[in-house]
Amino acid sequence: MTRLHSTIVAVALVCAAAGPAFGQTNSSDKPSWWAKYQYLAAHGPDTCTGQGAVKVGPNVNVSNECGPQSETFVAIDPLHPSTLAGGSNEIFRLPMRGYFSRDGGSTWGGVDLPLPPAKGNGIDFGSDPSLAFDSRGNVFYGYIVVFFGNGNGINGTAVGVARSSDGGRTYPQFTLFSQEGGSGHFNDKPIITADSNPLSPFRDNVYIAWDAAAGGSTGGGVRVARSTDHGATFTTTRVDDPRGPGRAIGADPFVGPNGEVYVAWNDFAANTIAFTRSLDGGVTWGSPVVISTKRLPFDIAIPAEFSRGALVYPSCDADRSAGAQRGRLVCSWMDLNAAGNTDILTSFSDDGGRTWTAAAPATDALGGVDRFNHWLAIDPVTGDVNVSFYDTRNDTTGSRFMTDIYFSQSRSGAASWLANVRVTDVSSNEHDCDGVFPCDGIDYGNQTGDYAGLASFGGVSHPIWTDSRKQLEARPGCRTGLAMEEVFSATVTVKR
Repeated sequence: MTRLHSTIVAVALVCAAAGPAFGQTNSSDKPSWWAKYQYLAAHGPDTCTGQGAVKVGPNVNVSNECGPQSETFVAIDPLHPSTLAGGSNEIFRLPMRGYFSRDGGSTWGGVDLPLPPAKGNGIDFGSDPSLAFDSRGNVFYGYIVVFFGNGNGINGTAVGVARSSDGGRTYPQFTLFSQEGGSGHFNDKPIITADSNPLSPFRDNVYIAWDAAAGGSTGGGVRVARSTDHGATFTTTRVDDPRGPGRAIGADPFVGPNGEVYVAWNDFAANTIAFTRSLDGGVTWGSPVVISTKRLPFDIAIPAEFSRGALVYPSCDADRSAGAQRGRLVCSWMDLNAAGNTDILTSFSDDGGRTWTAAAPATDALGGVDRFNHWLAIDPVTGDVNVSFYDTRNDTTGSRFMTDIYFSQSRSGAASWLANVRVTDVSSNEHDCDGVFPCDGIDYGNQTGDYAGLASFGGVSHPIWTDSRKQLEARPGCRTGLAMEEVFSATVTVKR
């Protein structure tokens, strides 16, 4: 009887069921479960489903170096889920920065990614990181390389992919392709993915998508490169509407459970989130379709991202789990809501991307709050749809300057969403520090960049972001004496 009584108390605490207090006599005619009987007889069974609690672990400084860093990304090794690899832009240094963890994100190491030789007497640097693991434990790190002349502007851009076989500690293999010359063409925002499905006919293919826009370039548009030899070589195809260059930004490739390859992007000329797919491992592509129309074409200078501006781009994934929504495609993007604030919207498709549901928010219904720089990941084990994003709900300045990272989860394939959970334990303020503007340690040309990362596996998620909390310890050699705009992460665990 004691066990039943404890169950009653637990149900009352977890579900917060309202009702009158009942006397408990524990006598032979009114045993310990009498209160439960009285409540159920009067009210019927409670609708609480006992959904698992979401637990956020400590915020961990991933970069531990002089700032600023921006545009963070993270990936999980499906063979060894405690192995993580991440990356970020370095603003005051030339190479890309890689991060690695073997203990599920509790501690991190760092490494610089390779750069090709500069052209002539100029310099080159990396930008726009993304990472993906294949089914063999290789991690692929994609980024652009920008070549600058000595006072002559951009000499050209290229897409680079580095491969690591030790969880991101070293990157001995580096492949450079799609080299374009001059300032009238710019490869931008490459996002990489790998087919890690064990039964896929295209298992371990690597795909990277980007927009090749600018000026009067005739070779612009959305491009996808595929590798069938573990990143040694890549073959490039253009996949978007051929009506003209310079119409797209933020192309995001993702892979379905049977090796299907999908790409979504922001068609800012048509003001839509666009989509296409390949069923033959990226060799041929279908005609683009529209996921959703939107209000914001390209970006918006919200108070928290007033200098850089918050970019509109899709982040998508496919349900590769064995659950009820296996094969479902889900996309997220930022747009204005009815109140005029930026919000994170989602849509899903159950027919391979032919048709999509009406856009709906993945966030708590709050007024006067901006959300931006999101990422979406579907857990390939549980099928949970997870989204992380910057959020200004805890702002105390009255101007929506202060941000936190929040986490949103759907256990119904994006049909409904649980209450958002705060990930950061300290708010960031990219605008001013202690009422002082400008802040030491903030790079106002880049701020947090255009996106932040998230990876999920087996009920555990790892958001990663640019954090602007003031670090008390000075870093030797830092220009400002402050370590701000560093890379942070946390472990978010769902207990069922």
